Amino acid sequence: MADLQEASVTLPSDPAEVATARRFVAETLGRWGLDDDGDAADSIRLMVSELTTNAVQHTFGQSPTFTVELRLDREEILRIGVTDSHPRFPRRLPAAVQQDNGRGMVIIRVLAAEAGGRLSVTPTAEGGKTVWITLPWTAAVVPAC
Repeated sequence: MADLQEASVTLPSDPAEVATARRFVAETLGRWGLDDDGDAADSIRLMVSELTTNAVQHTFGQSPTFTVELRLDREEILRIGVTDSHPRFPRRLPAAVQQDNGRGMVIIRVLAAEAGGRLSVTPTAEGGKTVWITLPWTAAVVPAC
């Protein structure tokens, strides 16, 4: 297999496209060997849902599209990035804040950490940002029997 596999899709910033992004990630990772029925697949789908929902909801209409990018490096490290053109980085809300939303980044950070990975945010050259999830691929793939 190649040292680096990559796939990406750019979608309109529309709530209906969150499901499209989730399907794209699931189908791509399935082709790369991820067990679609496992806990890792469920966690990845949830993290992608949270990231893409944030890209749609929290850019306040200033990002007409978002891009989902997948990179599998040497079958060791999986990186999933969601890029939008809004300059504001995601913020974690204080625990004392009582509201129904705003916990997505906490969920993503916990799920990534549980799988031995991490969450990071990098600025883009165009003034937006990419929120990355980096996971060990071994945590995502069920070993062959």
